[in-house]
This record gives sequence, structure tokens and C-alpha cells, in this order.
Amino acid sequence: MPEVLVTSLDPRHQKLVENARVALDRGNLDYTLEVTAQILKASPGCLPVRKLQRVAQLKQVKGKGGFMSRTISGLSAAPFMLGGGGKKDPAKLLDSAETLLAKDPTNVAALKMLAEAAAGLGYLETVAFALDAAREIEPTNRANLFALGEAWLAAGKPTDALKIADEILQAKPMDADAQTLMRKASIAQTVSKGNWEGQGSFRDKLKDEAQAVSLEQSAKVVASGDMTQRLLDESLALVAKEPTNLNHYRAVTQAYQRLGNLEEALVWLRKARVLPTGGADASLEKQETELATTVIEKHLKAAEAAVSAAPNDPAAKAKMDAARAELAEFKLSEAKRYVERYPNDYAARHQLGNLLLEAGSTDGAIAQFQQAQKGPQVRVASLVGLGRCFKAKKLFDLAVAQLTTAKAEIPQMDDAKKDVIYELGSCLELMGRSDAAITEFKIIYSEDIGFRDVAEKINAFYSKA
Repeated sequence: MPEVLVTSLDPRHQKLVENARVALDRGNLDYTLEVTAQILKASPGCLPVRKLQRVAQLKQVKGKGGFMSRTISGLSAAPFMLGGGGKKDPAKLLDSAETLLAKDPTNVAALKMLAEAAAGLGYLETVAFALDAAREIEPTNRANLFALGEAWLAAGKPTDALKIADEILQAKPMDADAQTLMRKASIAQTVSKGNWEGQGSFRDKLKDEAQAVSLEQSAKVVASGDMTQRLLDESLALVAKEPTNLNHYRAVTQAYQRLGNLEEALVWLRKARVLPTGGADASLEKQETELATTVIEKHLKAAEAAVSAAPNDPAAKAKMDAARAELAEFKLSEAKRYVERYPNDYAARHQLGNLLLEAGSTDGAIAQFQQAQKGPQVRVASLVGLGRCFKAKKLFDLAVAQLTTAKAEIPQMDDAKKDVIYELGSCLELMGRSDAAITEFKIIYSEDIGFRDVAEKINAFYSKA
């Protein structure tokens, strides 16, 4: 069964989760642990709560000045099998694991018990969470690393499995088992990105068996630069032989990225986009934008580092300012181009609205936010964007109207809602409606005294009374 989201919990428990987070920030670990244990008793599959609990447990142990025993009867060395549990009752096993972890969160054996219990209950991401926690304690435990990689695959997260395989290969480049894990994860990632499930076998998607073997071999990405260079040389030779084969251009681009040569990777990606099949490939279009952005960001980081090294160098500062302007202009132009091509992508319109607002084009941002609020996923964020635009134009009554609507549409008191209420209070302040403003700030104050400067505002208000 899938893990449980916080938003799926009983409203009372949702409120308790928020209180537990605040308590954790304030150092009230006992309250956090009490609340998370209570919620997990009713909803053991709520992974965000389990993560919150673990943070509090580790802080508590650290505060006591050290760690306790990490093993129980040698169980930490016992292998973990995904989907295991055998005849053991997973619910009882879960109780045992939680009891042990409450006493010592660094107990590797207990973490493996938690993983085994979660597997038996069908909480696949919790399995990976438990094994990853064990990895933090025993980072070189090869058996645990492989179990973690398989757990990420089972949870449908091949990218995380790839990272684990790469971690093993960095220590042992020719590890055959790690290469197998890398291949499985690479293929799973490819299938996931291509949405090929239910449309025939993976090999059926390729032109012939030779291509299937080639792709599987390419998936054996090890940390060795020599192997990546060899793959690059082979791919360049294939491009020369078959200059219209898009897959070869993809391979060259990927190899250059692995070698850290992002500029050359972008050159080859753009060559691929010139091909008839590449120009119509939406995934390549997105990849080109992302890679071009990464290249500009790389140049900006280098320029910022130069300024840090020589803060009084005007040439270095000018170069940094130019890089920042280039990045902002590129993001804005790409966002405009994308919205022109896909006008019904409301998330893209919301993003464009934010970029326009940052650039000072308030009216243009308003137009995008007004369209974007038609999209359910970005409706509230777009209302907030409109509120900020109207605030920037000093149209405070219009800003208050948008922010009030946004406030009403966010059910739980999370950071997003606090931001909305704070913006609303600020607008009311600017309108001279001090009493109405302080009413909004009180809402935040009663939930989170440390949010921005609400405590100062409340104290200043009552000091005048």
C-alpha cells in the first residue's frame, strides 16, 4: 500500500504535525516525540511524520552526549530482503523496531527491522528511508547499500537507485553487482521517462536486438573517466557513421555531461535539435533549456567566486553583474517562448508571471497570473502573485481582495498560508488599517511566534496600548 500524506491525515492530526514541527524548531523534543509517536500509532505509513520523529530522536541522543549501542545480538549484520518478513507479523515487528529506535535511533539492527516491517506492510518508501538511515551510520556496508538500491527501485525511484549504484562504483569501479544495479536502474529510469509501461516489452521499443544491447551497455555508467571517454569516442564515431540517428547525439551529449564539459554537451544537444526528429522532440527541447540554464549558472558561480576572492576588483564585479543579467534574461525569454508555444500550460504561465514580477514588468506579470489562476494546481499561488503585483502598484485594496481569497483557499496553517497572511497584514498596514493588520499578524503569532517579525509587530502594538 502507498505511504500516507500529511494532508490525508485526520485534520486534528494535521494540526498536531504542524505543532510538532514548531516544537522541534524550538527545541521541545519531548513534545515532538510524543506527538509523532501518537500519529504513527494511528497512521504508521505516514513517512513525513516518521522523518520528523527521527530528526527529534537524533537530536535528543546528541543532546545526551553520545550514541548508544548500534547492535542487538548481532542482528545488524543480518541480510535484509525486500518484501521479507517471512512468517513474522509485520505490525508486531514494526512495534519492536519503533521501541528499540526510541531508545537508540542509531541501532542499525532496529532500522533493518523497521525496513523489514515496512516491506511486509507495503510501505516501500519507508523501507528505503530506514535503509538510508542505516547507510548514514554504516556508509560502507555493501550489503545495506545494495538493499537500499533495490528498495529505491521497488519504490519507483530509479534516480535514487542510480545514485546508490554510483556510490558503490566510486569505491569499486568494476563491481559487477553494482553495474547490474546501475543497468536495472537506468532502464527503469528510461522506461519511466518514456512512459512505456503497458505498451510491449522494453526491447520491443527498440529497432533491433543490437540497439537493446547497446543501450544496456551504455547504462553501465561507472565513475571511471576512462570508460566515459571510451563511450564518448564510440558515440562520436557512430555519429560520423549515422549522422541522422538522434540516439547517437543523445549519447554524445550525455557523455560530455558526465565528463563535466557542459558547454560541449550543450553544443551537441543543439546539434541534435537541428535534426528533423530532434526539432520536434519536446523532451530534448526541455533538456536544452535546462542545460543552457545550468551552463549560465555555472558561469555566474565562477564570477561570484571571483568577486569573493577580489571584492574590490571592479572588472570582476562587472562580470558577475553581467552573468546575473544574462541568467535573468535567458530564463525570462525561455519562459515567454514556452508560454507562446503552450498557452494552456498554467504552471508555465505562473512561472513566467514570477519572472516578470522580478524583472519589474508588473502589468505583464498581472496578465500571466490572471490566466494562470485557471489552473487548479497553481490557482492559490497565482492569487498570491496577483496580490504582490497589486501591492507593488500600490493598489492595496485589490491586493487585499486577492490575498483574502488565497488565505481562504489554503486549509492548513503551513508556511505558505503564513506567507499569505503576512502579505495581507502588510497591505492592511500600508492602507493605514492597523487594527485589521494586527488581527492578521495575531493569527500567525498564535501558531508560530518565530515567523519573520510578527513577534516584534505584536509587541510594538501592545506597547502602544
